[in-house]
Amino acid sequence: MSAAHSFANTDLPDLGSAANNTFSIDKELKYGDAYMRVIRSSAPMLYDPVLEQYLTELGNKLVAHATDVKTPFTFFLLRNDEINAFAFFGGHVGVHTGLFLNADNESEIASVLAHEITHVTQRHLARQVEASQKAGPATIAGVLGAILLTVAAPQAGIAALATTQALATQAKINYTRSFEKEADRIGTKVMVDAGFDPEAAYTFFNKLAAKYRFTTKLPEMLLTHPLPESRISEARNRAALYPHRYIPDDINFQLAKARIQVRFSSYNPQQALGMFDNQLKKETFAFKDAALYGKALALFRLEEFKPATKIIDELLKKDPENLFYIDTKTDLLLEAGEYDKAVVMLNEQLKLKPTSQVININLANAYIEEGKPQKAIPLLQESIYLDKQNVLAYQLLFDAYHKEGQSALEHYTKAELLALSANYKGAIDQLNYAHQKTKNNSLQLARIEAKIRQFKRAERDLDELK
Repeated sequence: MSAAHSFANTDLPDLGSAANNTFSIDKELKYGDAYMRVIRSSAPMLYDPVLEQYLTELGNKLVAHATDVKTPFTFFLLRNDEINAFAFFGGHVGVHTGLFLNADNESEIASVLAHEITHVTQRHLARQVEASQKAGPATIAGVLGAILLTVAAPQAGIAALATTQALATQAKINYTRSFEKEADRIGTKVMVDAGFDPEAAYTFFNKLAAKYRFTTKLPEMLLTHPLPESRISEARNRAALYPHRYIPDDINFQLAKARIQVRFSSYNPQQALGMFDNQLKKETFAFKDAALYGKALALFRLEEFKPATKIIDELLKKDPENLFYIDTKTDLLLEAGEYDKAVVMLNEQLKLKPTSQVININLANAYIEEGKPQKAIPLLQESIYLDKQNVLAYQLLFDAYHKEGQSALEHYTKAELLALSANYKGAIDQLNYAHQKTKNNSLQLARIEAKIRQFKRAERDLDELK
C-alpha cells in the first residue's frame, strides 16, 4: 500500500458486536447526560449565548460532513486558559477558551473540533469499555468511574485511568494511541469536506510542539492527546494529499477570540485595550473590525462607555445583523438605563431571527432590567423549550419569577437549575417548597410530584454510575 493511500484511507474498522450491543447508544446518551451534569457542578462552564451560538454553528458545520453520526452533538465552553478540548459519551464536546487564545484562524479550531467529533462518531469510549470488558465487570466499573472522575477533575481522573488494570497494560495504551491516529485521519477528511484548510492540523500541532518543547508542565491537551514527532509529520503528509487552496479566515472567529480575550481570559482590561490599540496602530490584525470590537469591549470593561458606544455603532452600520455587535450594543444601552431602546432594537431583530437564543436571552434580560419580568417569562420558556439544558435561560427565568412574586414557580425553576448540576437532593427540596406554596392548582401539583419522582430516579441512576 502506498504512503498516500495509507494516509487517505478512511475505511472504518469493525466496531465489533460488543460495542454495538453491550454498550448501546442509549447507554452512551445516559452516561453523557450524567457526565454533563457533573461538569456543570464542578467546572468553570461559560454561559455566553453569543460564543455558544458561534461554537455550535461551527461544530454543526463539521458534524454535517461526518459519517456514522449516531447521537446529537452538544458543544460547550469552559473558562480555562489551558489549551484543551475533549469529547465524551452522547456527543458532548468541551472546548477550553484557551484553545481560542492560541489559535490563529478558524481552520485551526475546526481541526481540533473535527478530531473530537471523530472520537464520538467512532465510539472510542464505547470501544474502550468493550476492550476492558474482557477483564471483568469490576474493570468496566473502574473505567466508567475513572471517566466520570476525569470529567469532574481531569488530573485526578487521568491518574485513576492509569491505575485501572484494563488500561495499564501496554496493549491498552497502544489501543488508545490507535484511537488518536484514527481521529486524526478521519477528522482531517471531515475538516476538509467542511471547507477548512487541510494544513490547519499540522500548523496547530507544530505551534503547540514549539511552544511546549522545553517545558516540564504540559497543557492538558498534550496530556490526553500526546504529540510525538510522528503525529506532526503524519499531519503534514495528510495535508499534502489535498490540493493547496486559499481558505479565507472567518471574521466571526476573530470576533469570538476578541470577546474571549477581553471578557474571559487572564488579560486585565488595560492590557486588552493596549493589545487592540497596538494591533490597530501597526495593522497586525486579521480583521480591522474584530480589533475594533475587541477595543470596544475593553473600553466597556474600563467603564468608558461613550467611546465604546461610538465604535459599536460604527460596526453596526456596516453589519447591522451581527450578533456580536447586537449583544454588546444591548449591554451598552442597559448600562445607560436606556431599556426602551434596547427592547425596540431587540424586538426588531426578533422578527428577523425568531429562534435566535442570543436575541431571546438579551430581550428577556432587557425586560427584567426594565422592570417588566412578565414579558421576559414567555421568551425564556421558549428558549428552554428549544434547549432543555439552557442554564442561563433558567437563571433568568428564576429571576423573573422572583421579581413577579411567583414563589412556587421560583422554587420549581430553582429545582431545574440544581438538577442540571446533578444536585438532585437540593432539587427535590426545592420541589417540596414549590408543592407547599402551590394552592388550588391540581395540574401544577401533579407536575411537581412527577418531577420529584423523575429526580429521585435520576439520583439513583447517578449513584449507580459513580
